[in-house]
Parts: sequence; C-alpha cells; structure tokens
Amino acid sequence: MTSIVARRASLIAQMQAKGGGVAVVPTAPEATRNSDSEYPYRHDSYFYYLSGFTEPEAVVVLVADARGGKSQSILFCREKDIEREIWDGFRYGPEAAREAFGFDAAFPIAALDTEMSKLLADAPALFYSLGSSASLDAQVQRWSQMVRRQSRSGINAPVVAHDVYALLDEMRLFKDAGEIALMQRAADISAQAHLRAMKATRPGMFEYQLDAELLHEFRRSGSQFPAYTSIVASGANACVLHYSANNALCQDGDLVLIDAGCEFDSYASDITRTYPVNGKFSGPQKALYEIVLAAQLAAIAEAKPGQRYIAGHDAAIRVLTQGMLDTGLLDKNKVGTLDDAITNNHFRQFYMHGTGHWIGLDVHDVGAYREIAPVPEGQQKPYRVLQPGMVLTVEPGIYVRPAEGVPEQYWNIGIRIEDDIAITPDGHLNLSRAAPKSVADIEAAMQQ
Repeated sequence: MTSIVARRASLIAQMQAKGGGVAVVPTAPEATRNSDSEYPYRHDSYFYYLSGFTEPEAVVVLVADARGGKSQSILFCREKDIEREIWDGFRYGPEAAREAFGFDAAFPIAALDTEMSKLLADAPALFYSLGSSASLDAQVQRWSQMVRRQSRSGINAPVVAHDVYALLDEMRLFKDAGEIALMQRAADISAQAHLRAMKATRPGMFEYQLDAELLHEFRRSGSQFPAYTSIVASGANACVLHYSANNALCQDGDLVLIDAGCEFDSYASDITRTYPVNGKFSGPQKALYEIVLAAQLAAIAEAKPGQRYIAGHDAAIRVLTQGMLDTGLLDKNKVGTLDDAITNNHFRQFYMHGTGHWIGLDVHDVGAYREIAPVPEGQQKPYRVLQPGMVLTVEPGIYVRPAEGVPEQYWNIGIRIEDDIAITPDGHLNLSRAAPKSVADIEAAMQQ
C-alpha cells in the first residue's frame, strides 16, 4: 500500500508543477450481459494504480495546491450496506476504505456531485481523461455548471483541462519491484498452463479442449482472470493473427499456436508457444521454427538499458528475412539481397506485425514508444531508450499462407514465440522463461 500512496503523491507533485488543480480518475462501470446478469467485473487499471481498490462505483480525486496549501487524496465509494452484502458480497464503505487504502478522506459515491462542486471552486485546472468517457465528460460539464452558478460570489470554475492519463501513462511505464513480482507470478502460472496444454495435446482434440487446460491451470493457481481471450490456433488457423474461434479439430501433422496469459492481482502476462500436435516437428516445421526462435533470441539480446525500443524489432526482422531467403519463402532472384528485401518490406508477406509491446496492468500496456521530449518541426521523434523497470513482450513470427511462388511444403504453417521481458539495471529478466520453447524441450515435454 505504501507504493500506491507514493504514486498518488507523485501525481500530485506533477499537478503542482503544472499550476495545481483537481484530478478525477473513476473506475470502470459494471456492464450488463443480459437481463439482470452482469459480465465479471474488472476495475479500471488507472483507478487501481492510484487506489488498490477493486469495488465498482468508485472515484479517486486528488487535490493539488500549487500555492503551498494542503493537498489531499480522496476516495468516493459505495456506502456500507449489510443488506446488499447478503446478495453481492463484502463492501468496505468510505471510512474503512479510507483507512485501509491510505486516503486522506472518503465520501459516499452519492456525494460526488456535491463535493466536486466544492473542490472545483477556484481550482486552476481539472485533470481528467478528456474524451475517454461520455458519462465522465457529462459529469465534468455538470460540475462546471454548478461552480459557474457561483460566479456572482467571485467563485470561478477551472479554465484549463489537462489529460491526467498522459501523466499516468509515463508513471505506469516504469514498474517497481512489487509490480514485477506480481508479473513474475502471472508469468509463472501462464508458463505452467502452456506446459499443461503441451502435455495434453493429441491429434483429434479440439482447440477448445486445450483452451480448457489453460483456464484450469490459471484458476487452479490463483489467477483471477485470463489477461485476454486466449488464441488456440491449429493448422491454417495459426496464420490468423487474432484467431479466437478455438473450435477446430487439431490434426495429426499440424502445429498448434497458443497465445495465452493470465492476470494475477491485476497484472498481466502474455506468452505464445507453437508446437506440433503429434509431439514431433516435421522437417519444414522445424526449419521455420528455428528461424523464428533465432529471431526472438536476437531481439531479446537487444533488451537492455540504453538500447532503443526498436532495436529488438530490427534484429528480429534481419534474422527472419534471412531465413525467408534461405528457405525460398522469398525468391532471391526477385527480391534481391537481404538489405533489399528489408528496405522494400518483402518480409511483410510472412511477418506483418511488430515484435512486441509494453505489458503491465493491461496486456497491451500504456506508455509512449517514442521519446516524449519535443523535437524540431518536421523531424520524427526517435524510439525511446529502454530503462530499468520497463517490461515488454518479444514476439516474432512467420505466417505462411498458400500463394504462388511459395514452396508448398510451408503452406499453412503459422509460428509465433513470445516472452515477457523485464529490463533490469544490468540487462533483462525473462519472466516467462519456464515455458519450454526449444525444439528439444518441447518434444521432450510432449513425450511425458
């Protein structure tokens, strides 16, 4: 909890540097599935980052006084209600939540409008997520109107609005030791889920049966949710990047690509492994797999402090493209040299996505990929330099759809290998290292 209180203090300090004001960060609304049934509730990541609070119908408000006055953190949440707890479970109530989560003050959520009209009176600026929520925008307009009605008394509404997410994105990009420990736990659970699926795979199984193996391991090990909808793609389905049907039969001789990760205490993991349904790679499958694995290892080697984010992608592209030339996926007589094939993006026929993304509270986590400092007009901002505390995925792949000129032995092979990499002061830590990924280790695991 100390780290969460420190985050609120850090955000208040940034608000003070911009002249002070009031920040408003609501949690996610509950969503109706049908009739009186709701989807499983998951709090908003920005809200949780500042509160550690997981109940719905809650708002964090931070007051930053740039003139040296008192700044404070306030939580608005549901009132304690024993009757509702019989139906829906425990709720803290304002006073218990204030004490448990280290806020300076707490109020019932029903008091939000009244209290905000007081807090925004003569506030120099409002910090909130501009345009991200129609309901929040409507609330902000309502609060502003309530304050403007007091203008004859010399009270003014904020005249400046700042995007609070822009400040929080940069904070969330850098994970502390506690956050990385949670991500390590999520990755460990997910690695065991992938291993479980490998051992369970047999020709004649359906993709959804492997999906069930993943979900079983997630929940058995204490994960609250999958971090995203799992991809279990066998055969040609592996060439569909965001395949989600997970209902096809796994055929003898095919590969199966599983992109799946769990969420543990709100932090995500994201792992992809590709392996043979029958437990043994064929010659063409092994040839392409070894290329993708070499590309991933080359990219991971660039994951270190002082290196540009894009360096891993560039390293992977070079290895993948050389492999495409060596195997005949790309015709040297048509595309030219390795450098020509890269410059002219010929590799994109078989590799059409980036090599990774930030990961944290969200599986595709927030944070700028390019430097945030301004550059001279007309120049593109460079990719940012990696620093300790950043966590990213590394996930090259090759996807071969049937096409004229493409060797038929590689048709319908889709391969992706993905790990979660934390940048450390002396290099990196592979959080998902427990999931087998060499040809030998995969085949050995599947024989068990």
